[in-house]
Amino acid sequence: MEDVCEGKDFSFPKQEESILRFWSSIRAFETQLKRTEAMPEYIFYDGPPFATGLPHYGHILAGTIKDVVTRYQSMNGRHVTRRFGWDCHGLPVEFEIDKKLGIRSRDDVFAMGIAAYNEECRSIVTRYVNEWEQVITRTGRWIDFKDDYKTMDLNFMESVWWVFAQLWEKDLVYRGFKVMPYSTGCRTPLSNTEAGMKYKDVSDPAIMVSFPIVGHPDNAALVAWTTTPWTLPSNLALCVNADFVYVKGAARPVILAEVREKTSGAIYIVAESRLSQLPSKKSKSESAGAVVPPQDKSSANSKSKGTTSSKTKSGVDAGSYQLVEKLTGASLVGLKYVPLFDYFLKYSETAFRVIADSYVTDDSGTGVVHCAPAFGEDDYRVCVSSGIIKDVDLFVAVDADGCFTKDVSDFSGRYVKDADKDIINSIKVKGRLVDNKSMVHSYPFCWRSDTPLIYRAVTSWFVSVEKIKEQLLESNKQTHWIPEYVKEKRFHNWLENARDWAVSRTRFWGTPLPIWVSEDFIEKRVIGSISELEKLSGAKVTDLHRHNIDHITIPSERGPEFGVLRRVDDVFDCWFESGSMPYAYIHYPFENAELFEKNFPGHFVAEGIDQTRGWFYTLMVLSTALFGKPAFRNLICNGLVLDEHGKKMSKSLKNYPSPTEVIGDYGADALRLYLVNSPVVRAENLQFKKNGVYNVVKDVFLPWYNAYRFLVQNAKRLEVEGPTSFVPAHYETLHNSSNVLDQWINSATESLIQFVRQEMDAYRLYTVIPYLLKFIDNLTNIYVRFNRKRLKGRTGEEDCIMSLSTLYNVLLTTCKVMAPFTPFFTEVLYQNLRKVSDGSEESVHYCNFPSTIGKRNKRIEQSVTRMMTVIDLVRNIRERHSKPLKTPLKEMIVVHPDSDFLEDITGKLREYVMEELNVKLVVPCNDPLKHASLRAEPDFSVLGKRLGKAMGAVAKEVKAMSQADILLFEQSGEATFSGHCLKQDDIKIVCTYMAWCIQILREFKRPAGSTEKEIDAAGDGDVLVVLDLRADESLFDAGVAREVVSRIQKLRKKAGLDPTDVVEVYYEPLGKNKNILEKIVDSQDEYIKDALGSPLLHEKYTPADAVILCQEEFQVLLSHEEPPNVSFVISIAKPALVFDTQAIVALYSGDKKLADNLQTYLSSREVSNLKLEFQGGNGKIKVDCFQNQPVVELELEKHVFLSVADSYLRRKELLNY
Repeated sequence: MEDVCEGKDFSFPKQEESILRFWSSIRAFETQLKRTEAMPEYIFYDGPPFATGLPHYGHILAGTIKDVVTRYQSMNGRHVTRRFGWDCHGLPVEFEIDKKLGIRSRDDVFAMGIAAYNEECRSIVTRYVNEWEQVITRTGRWIDFKDDYKTMDLNFMESVWWVFAQLWEKDLVYRGFKVMPYSTGCRTPLSNTEAGMKYKDVSDPAIMVSFPIVGHPDNAALVAWTTTPWTLPSNLALCVNADFVYVKGAARPVILAEVREKTSGAIYIVAESRLSQLPSKKSKSESAGAVVPPQDKSSANSKSKGTTSSKTKSGVDAGSYQLVEKLTGASLVGLKYVPLFDYFLKYSETAFRVIADSYVTDDSGTGVVHCAPAFGEDDYRVCVSSGIIKDVDLFVAVDADGCFTKDVSDFSGRYVKDADKDIINSIKVKGRLVDNKSMVHSYPFCWRSDTPLIYRAVTSWFVSVEKIKEQLLESNKQTHWIPEYVKEKRFHNWLENARDWAVSRTRFWGTPLPIWVSEDFIEKRVIGSISELEKLSGAKVTDLHRHNIDHITIPSERGPEFGVLRRVDDVFDCWFESGSMPYAYIHYPFENAELFEKNFPGHFVAEGIDQTRGWFYTLMVLSTALFGKPAFRNLICNGLVLDEHGKKMSKSLKNYPSPTEVIGDYGADALRLYLVNSPVVRAENLQFKKNGVYNVVKDVFLPWYNAYRFLVQNAKRLEVEGPTSFVPAHYETLHNSSNVLDQWINSATESLIQFVRQEMDAYRLYTVIPYLLKFIDNLTNIYVRFNRKRLKGRTGEEDCIMSLSTLYNVLLTTCKVMAPFTPFFTEVLYQNLRKVSDGSEESVHYCNFPSTIGKRNKRIEQSVTRMMTVIDLVRNIRERHSKPLKTPLKEMIVVHPDSDFLEDITGKLREYVMEELNVKLVVPCNDPLKHASLRAEPDFSVLGKRLGKAMGAVAKEVKAMSQADILLFEQSGEATFSGHCLKQDDIKIVCTYMAWCIQILREFKRPAGSTEKEIDAAGDGDVLVVLDLRADESLFDAGVAREVVSRIQKLRKKAGLDPTDVVEVYYEPLGKNKNILEKIVDSQDEYIKDALGSPLLHEKYTPADAVILCQEEFQVLLSHEEPPNVSFVISIAKPALVFDTQAIVALYSGDKKLADNLQTYLSSREVSNLKLEFQGGNGKIKVDCFQNQPVVELELEKHVFLSVADSYLRRKELLNY
């Protein structure tokens, strides 16, 4: 393996760019597809975005989810074709061209020519394709941009025609009127999803208008309320609620009331509960321009014009009106009234009368709704059902640009919203204006043109969704969603209330409807393929856009006298195209029939939660209508990415950092992990914070990298110190290791693989990432931290190779497991790790996803988890009492009923616990009552609902439970309190000390005669630790030694030394207490040597020619009470050779000059190179490089020592011997 830099010098973005070049050089994605082409197919549908804008975090999020899943499936031996798709048709494209060319009406398009207009549209649909490819590729996503699909391609469009033709054959298509959200700015109807994308608070008129009843003896008038005065010229009916009951003098609410205005004598009919909304004489003159409180979004979206959820505060005095008579709603049905305008008197025979429907409520407006059937969905429905109009006779007095037609002569050509004031004035002149206010409410706007939407009837072709509603609900049951509640609630409810789908649009740039009709509309022909159109028309077809086929006619089957069939003008709603994607992107059924039919439904889709009413819905409708099954099997639904304050990200507001900026600063892997490890993968919203991406680098990648670097450094050290390079031990050997932490990390790795496989197979990405991150944290903070001595070779070469091999295997496995999530970083690590492994794959992404092959040791996994709990608890106690870890403590007691754990904590794990916590004795105790008392408390939140009034008596008995009672309850799992038995099924054990209905609290029982400062305890409901905090002078030498070691380690770091750099460390005690420090260092020499990897040498051993790398003076405490009272200087130097001059002189038969020459030569050599030569010669080397000087053989530790430390230890060994 090659050396690696420090974490602070490792640039994640630059390394990722290097990996991109590597992938490109080996054609990694293409190679992976080639290698898996004979394997089972995994069908992934990629929803097509528009290429008229740049990708944002929502696209990157969805793309990351898709990439994670498809990479995982590829590593599991599936062939996953990933083709990028583009939504090329529809409003977004036309809107861009309209802005560019200044087009303001449909007539402008016709004047320009549809052909020229459509070619302009075609020219921009791939405007940002290159930018998309750059951003998506930079995020690490593997997807094919070269073999992409476009909804404007001939093959795609032909398959869309086939889908529609199949629906036609199944009698699921019809033509009719539909009142839809309509953008006058874009001159097109919008889907309900699009209509809900943008709202603004606006001020609109809120007026009341009178409608005198024809022939009424008292000239009574019905009063309707509306916020859309522009719809009043098209009024054809008034609607009340017939189910409201008239009961004279009864306590039940009375719905309608006839009242007389006391001053003017006017008689109005309104809902009784809305009487207070009628204006008084005073409010009539003063209320103009009064502001009504804001209306909620749901009511603003209502198509009716006589109701609102707002509560108007008009200063109305109900005493201004005299109750004349109470009426039932039903009694008003059929009454004729005087039309407000005379534009549509030709409908007088059936129109201008009162009708009834349950959609009218008495909690808003006046209880009387004015109906203009062309501008309200409910208005249209009730007017058709009541015979006011026939659906074929519907007139629409507003044109495609939102202007009144010539039928409304007084306002012809005026934009409807601009005409409101003049319409109100006209009503006032007629004496029909009862009240005039303004109202601030949330109103829908076109998300493209930023113009207010209206509701307008349009002729459309519909798919009969309501016919297949039950099949849709059944299809939904066959799918697996993450999260499940989106499927069960949001999507199920949407399907349950599904309405027929208007799939046609009166636009230009789109897939034309393949419907040819005769002039009288009696003959209709739906075309399902290009060949069919060519056969029927005799024309050659090379493009299916309007300007290339609108001229094509089909002869009438009834004979030439009936003329020809011409195509209808409409094009498809682009949602129909995207819903056809599973078939159209592979040109089914014209090509790839076997591929499709063997693998449908597709395996996986993923998009944002907004697609529950968009793409997910259209996929489900079309697949169910065509095949009676869902289009997909598994779905991940993500939430929305908002700015850091929870607001929608906006380019104009610049309230978020650009993705390229974040990736440039921290790398794509960090962004991927930040997004996937957030609530957004559970369909919740994410408030994006750039600092959160930085934290991923700091808390995940840097510790992970440092563990990897530590492996590489120590593997390189082995190469320097040993005769051969590091070669990791075989897997079987590793699993036979006797070291407890080797056993633990091997078992934890098996658990990791098992868990990730289980959760990824269930598409639960949100559970995988926390588990992975915890594993990496445990690897770095437990395995590497606690095994530093072994990894550095201080416990012997064999043990070192075992620990390094274990770490290598775990890191390699982690790379493979994490590869789908962090493709760049895992590739960086893998490319270096694979250099010491024969037969490894060229890329980590060619590897098989790991499988569990070893046995899990659940006991040791649990014991290590509890060990870390013990360590955390002791740290908390130390912190509470200001006892730093460098201060040694005499004893801690671990209390737990599990004898296996106690055996582990005082056996296999004892060494790690004692060293980490600086405690000299660990005492096990399996009797919790020896150090704790038990107390029972009832859980009121659970038992209260169940026991009701008996709760008080039960609570009293629970609190009175004795120690023996509590232990018996825990053992038996049931107990009776005041006649109420709580059985085993009623109790869910949350932890050892917590039951569901009864909380069993263990409270520390401090030994008599001791204080909290002397003995303290901490627990987590599972483990209890008791710590002796009393000072013990016999342990103080160890504390001073620990402090000295700490100062040396900090000085090494300050000098910029790597852990593997070999140096000599000298100390020089200063001042009057220097003898005491010397004794401490001497008594603790084994600990110091173990911690530093070499002995701490007295300064008297410093060679005269020593090369000092760094030097610093320190102070330490020598007792608990006194201030710092000993100073010492630490010097870190390069290793220096030590010669046995007499032995060398003897080699040259007493010639001291020749001996000096040899010593000078050896001193000029690199110590590391000399070490390798001695290792190669089994401790001996021949020196034959001098002319006129005999060849001699030097023996290590006889003639020369490679360091002062080696010489010192040898002398010490001989003295002890």
